[in-house]
Amino acid sequence: MRNFLKAMVCTLGLCGAFLTSPAGAEAPKEIHFGLIATESSNKLRDAWEPLFADMSRAIGIEVKGFFVTDYAGVIQGMRFNKVDIGWFGNKSAIEAVDRANGEVIAQAVNADGKAGYYSLLIAHKDSPYNTVSDVLKNSKDIVFGNGDPNSTSGYPVPGFYVFAKNGVDAKKIFKRTLNSSAESNALAVVNQQLDVATCSNMSLERLRTTQPDKAARLKVIWQSPLIPGDPLVWRKGLDADTKEKIRHFILNYGKTEAEKKILNNLTWGSFRASNNDQLLTIRQLELFKQRAELEQDNTRSEKDKTAKLKTIDGELSKLDSRMKKLQANAK
Repeated sequence: MRNFLKAMVCTLGLCGAFLTSPAGAEAPKEIHFGLIATESSNKLRDAWEPLFADMSRAIGIEVKGFFVTDYAGVIQGMRFNKVDIGWFGNKSAIEAVDRANGEVIAQAVNADGKAGYYSLLIAHKDSPYNTVSDVLKNSKDIVFGNGDPNSTSGYPVPGFYVFAKNGVDAKKIFKRTLNSSAESNALAVVNQQLDVATCSNMSLERLRTTQPDKAARLKVIWQSPLIPGDPLVWRKGLDADTKEKIRHFILNYGKTEAEKKILNNLTWGSFRASNNDQLLTIRQLELFKQRAELEQDNTRSEKDKTAKLKTIDGELSKLDSRMKKLQANAK
């Protein structure tokens, strides 16, 4: 009967829609797990392969890593069904949800039990810059390492708290600005190729484990408020049975000593259930930053600026209502 229906809808020109429909989805032969290579691919592969092996045994489908050099690669991979599940930052998860039919299913919990991490500004230990004030006062002399635009800790968080709230644009105030991953930024500061750079506490902790001599040459000059823990996102088109197997594995992983050791190598302790509402805070930050930049944009007409500010304020109001509803339900 199913084959008959397939033939009928294909005859009507609807074959693609039928075959890609979640209701008609079949279990994949392999699961491709997307990862941004914030450190060398070999190191990242070594850290993740034990988890992939455990996951493969648990769900009965081979799990393979899909390693790329930036968040856009994972997002595009999910968009075109080359990535089934991935590790994202909150900013890149928004892109995956909005542009690649993704859905947040879990949140990483740190080994210390905190369900979050921090954005940092780092400098060489011998640097004269010790505070955000020092950086802003001397910005014309500073080569700045900004983050990947899709990295939560590398871009929107410092973009809002360090720059937008101080009425400046990171793209304009420095002698030179470069964009790269957290690990690349850290190593560039170690080698004094950058004066100041964004990083995350998790990337810095990994560097302290893998290259302690280099990490010792760094100092933290600013730390953000807590950012919600990294989300795991799967593509909605996965079949229901595979989704349930993946969900059960992830939410129950990290109970044995062997599993704890594997997660500890990833600087995590466990995972807890989550959903797209986890991204609301970062969505707000992005809009606040856009609003601050728009208010200072003297190239736009007042009419255009007023209209765009009204649109942003409307979106912020919707997010605020959603946040209040969630907080009320949590009580």
